[in-house]
Amino acid sequence: MAKIHFVLQGKGGVGKSMSAAILAQYIGERGGEPSTNIDTDPVNSTFQGYKALNVKRLQIMEADEINPRSFDTLIEMIAAAKGDVIVDNGASSFVPLSHFLISNQVPALLVEMGHELVIHTVVTGGQALLDTISGFNQLVSQFPAEALFVVWLNPFWGPIEHEGKGFEQMKAYTTNKGRVSAIIQIPALKKETYGRDLGDMLQERLTFDQAIAQESLTIMTRQRLKIIKGQFYGQLENATVL
Repeated sequence: MAKIHFVLQGKGGVGKSMSAAILAQYIGERGGEPSTNIDTDPVNSTFQGYKALNVKRLQIMEADEINPRSFDTLIEMIAAAKGDVIVDNGASSFVPLSHFLISNQVPALLVEMGHELVIHTVVTGGQALLDTISGFNQLVSQFPAEALFVVWLNPFWGPIEHEGKGFEQMKAYTTNKGRVSAIIQIPALKKETYGRDLGDMLQERLTFDQAIAQESLTIMTRQRLKIIKGQFYGQLENATVL
């Protein structure tokens, strides 16, 4: 059974492509078939920038609407994949793609094909907190029971807290707890060391292994990247839905 992963969130710049890239690296290293990676972001093709991940770009938007034939192509690409599939979608196409997936009963179709649909969404702190919480609520309320959910908590812009409550104490989570299969906590990294090293790696669109293998980086930079990789992979290993 293949897992079909869609990374969806209506707020831009919250870490969707980073989550997709880390997920693709993890799947590629655990053995078996590497994932089929697809970038459908109509504005920022960040995921496609990871050359080592062999990401395919698919333009699914035409003006402000989904091109039905491009959407059909996406489903054909998923059907032809030998292993898991990761689709990174942009904020500007969040609403129309979600609508197309639901109105065309794609979750049920994937189950009929022997696959599982996993929706990944990012919740971030700071000013985008309420917007990303709203995006999470929207996804859970709209997608049918066939869809599993993974929430990535990104504290880069600030603590993920509202009125003294962390994400797992918020009504958005407690109400929908049964739909959430895993929570991935993106580490809160010191910006002058770990955070800078990870940021530089992401800016260059490098995988962990590519960066760690670069002798031009200092020994401690590579060591910190190994530690960050271990933090991510440890959580992904425990997320049985993956």
